[in-house]
Amino acid sequence: MALLTAADVEAAAARLAGVVHRTPVLRSRTLDSVVGAAALHLKAEGYQRTGSFKFRGASNKLATLTAAERAPGVGAVSSGNHAQAVALAARLHDTPATILMPEDAPASKLAATRGYGAEVVTYDRYTEEREELFPEMCAERGLTPVHPFDDPAIMAGQGTAGLELLEDAGELDVLVVCLGGGGLLAGCATIAKARQPGVRVIGVEPEAG
Repeated sequence: MALLTAADVEAAAARLAGVVHRTPVLRSRTLDSVVGAAALHLKAEGYQRTGSFKFRGASNKLATLTAAERAPGVGAVSSGNHAQAVALAARLHDTPATILMPEDAPASKLAATRGYGAEVVTYDRYTEEREELFPEMCAERGLTPVHPFDDPAIMAGQGTAGLELLEDAGELDVLVVCLGGGGLLAGCATIAKARQPGVRVIGVEPEAG
């Protein structure tokens, strides 16, 4: 896998201009006082298309695929946010999408993924392993897989959220990024350290669950 660079994030930002929303950076005096910060800046990615930052990575990935890679369609596995993101990004690129989702995923996310035009294939998460089902599905259908985080194009796309925050908030002491698979953190840390070498970057995740 190629090493992610700040130039990759900047290229993704140019590629996604007019496609993703430039989400607002919010302030809260109450939160400032609670955490003891001089100024806390909140990047409101809940206002992003499909409701999360995942659309940034999926859109960048679809935009960087060749016509030959898009032709047979793309595949993804997700219980919701990545599913919706890939479904919409694929539709915008006139590309078929097949999404593997657990049958007990939230009904609203199943409906939204189908609403964006993707075919949804469900599985039982308690008796079946998605790590086995997904590559089999992609191989059988000839799909190009779109990984939710372990892909430089995904990381670069997610990192555009961090780039916008740096541009809108100015100089930061600490950048706190939610951490799941690590794609958002990788992209944001890469651009933050390139633009503001002295910034401290912290990944956070729930203590349990």
